[in-house]
Amino acid sequence: MQNLPNITLGLIAVSRDCFPVKLSASRRDAVVNALTARGIKPVVAQTVVENEKDALAALEEMKKAQVNALVVYLGNFGPEGPETLLAQKFCGPSMYVGAAEEGDLMNGRGDAYCGMLNASYNLGLRNINAHIPSYPIGLPEEVAGMIAHFVPVARITIGLSKLKIIGFGPRPFDFLACNAPIKPLYDLGVEIQENSELDLFASFKAHADDPRIKTVVAEMEAELGVGNKHPGVLTRLAQFEVTLLDWAEAHKGASEYVAFANKCWPAFQTQFGFVPCYVNSRLTARGIPVACETDIYGALSEYILALATEEPPTLLDINNTVPKGMYEAHKSIVGDYQPCDLFMGFHCGNTSACNLKTPTMSHQLIMKRALEPDLEEPDITRGTLEGQLKPSAVTLFRLQSTAEGKLKSYVAQGEIKDIDPQSFGGIGVIAIPEMARFYRHVLIADRYPHHAAAAFSHTGKVLFDALKLLGVDHISYNQPRHLPYQGENPF
Repeated sequence: MQNLPNITLGLIAVSRDCFPVKLSASRRDAVVNALTARGIKPVVAQTVVENEKDALAALEEMKKAQVNALVVYLGNFGPEGPETLLAQKFCGPSMYVGAAEEGDLMNGRGDAYCGMLNASYNLGLRNINAHIPSYPIGLPEEVAGMIAHFVPVARITIGLSKLKIIGFGPRPFDFLACNAPIKPLYDLGVEIQENSELDLFASFKAHADDPRIKTVVAEMEAELGVGNKHPGVLTRLAQFEVTLLDWAEAHKGASEYVAFANKCWPAFQTQFGFVPCYVNSRLTARGIPVACETDIYGALSEYILALATEEPPTLLDINNTVPKGMYEAHKSIVGDYQPCDLFMGFHCGNTSACNLKTPTMSHQLIMKRALEPDLEEPDITRGTLEGQLKPSAVTLFRLQSTAEGKLKSYVAQGEIKDIDPQSFGGIGVIAIPEMARFYRHVLIADRYPHHAAAAFSHTGKVLFDALKLLGVDHISYNQPRHLPYQGENPF
């Protein structure tokens, strides 16, 4: 995928001056070997930090190597002042982890278990929010696993700090749920550029004779294959795709990464002559999410999932219940899930082809009813990419601002079932454990909108740690039956 930051990981070992420095260095080298076995090659500081001058020297090594995510490794107790100065002066996310003892408790004991407490205290004194794993002490292979987990966490924080979300058009009146204060986005380092639909339309018209259109049409034809049911609309869609890509390049300014939140109905169809869903799906597959209905926080949530997984996410309506007859007919597939654990995730046609079983170019049925009801063949409502969502693991996620400007979020993991939804759009049957309670006591009680970003894998652990590193304290999830929600009737 494009439009995502590359992580250059740095590793600095620290040592308390009353402990053997070679103990921290040798333990560091063992961690590097374990990381290399996982395919991760960190930039290792040759300076082992014992004092403040060492800290500055080690940071200079990181700067020269263009390190953008830092691991501070307590090979022994560690010097809490200099080791936390590293995070204070490093421009990027930092992680702290320490060494477990390995046998020799006379000459080879490091006491990082104790040192991590002082490190945490000193991080607090400096108001530094560093990533500390749930259990931050381990043997080399265990520490390597913690560092591997930190890589996507760091990618999320770096990506958001250099992201611009570009919007076109005001939020539709009937979808005010997608409207939320944008001040918290600036607190995350995200830039916002909101534009008129007329700006987009003028740019689209200016691309009418762009020579790249033929190439993009050929790419679309190859991707759609037998699913190319409306070939006549591809030229318009290709023209729109190059328009958005050029706009992103011309307007990202000081930012490095871009996502879009675009108004897509009803005037879009009458003026542009198509629905933009398929183009949205193609850009999302390249790491440039395009959220519909001017859903800025939806675009943000999709981009976070792309950062977490390096795979295309999608944006779905938490849409409709599964009919009882469909549930009963697929009991062997449903397994232990109850009917209220299931729902259908749907959107018009913005899910990338790689996440659909049989992607097909189609038209937006609901819009056709409203905009061209008397036409036997659709025209301006063509452009959706429809199909059943591929069966897979799934993570539903949204980061959202409250009306008061406070960030809140939810993460729920489940499955996309291999059940024909027998409906239109990009749609699938999704099973989330205890979905009924999650629906009532999180989605409704906390006033979330109908849009959920969806990843086609389980990535809740990464999201949870990234949100904490970003300073988001309100993180809801689908709680098990034995753990009631606040306000849930216990009787």
